[in-house]
Amino acid sequence: MRQYLLSVHFVEGAPAPSDEEMQTMFRETDRINDELQAAGAWVFAGGLTSPDSATVVRIENGNPTMSDGPFVETKEHIAGFWVIKCADLDQALTWAEKCAAVCGPIEVRPFDDLSQA
Repeated sequence: MRQYLLSVHFVEGAPAPSDEEMQTMFRETDRINDELQAAGAWVFAGGLTSPDSATVVRIENGNPTMSDGPFVETKEHIAGFWVIKCADLDQALTWAEKCAAVCGPIEVRPFDDLSQA
């Protein structure tokens, strides 16, 4: 079994969902989480706060520096994620379709083989 990251993307400037739409998304996400757990595919999942809450830590000349805000200046940010285990990419993509129907665009990336040891 390989592990895959399914990341949910937030597009800056896109219309924000209404409170009712958010509650529906939360309920549907809970349903998918239950389905993943029942299938034995669940590893971990979580939502993230807004990108402006980020702190970037760097080492410069051997000294740590910290700065506010996201690492990458972009219009799209990761809003949440699932880590799942699947037999293959096709199975991960099937889960991603279910997640995308609830949360919008999902990026699917396998963990490298070194992280599976």
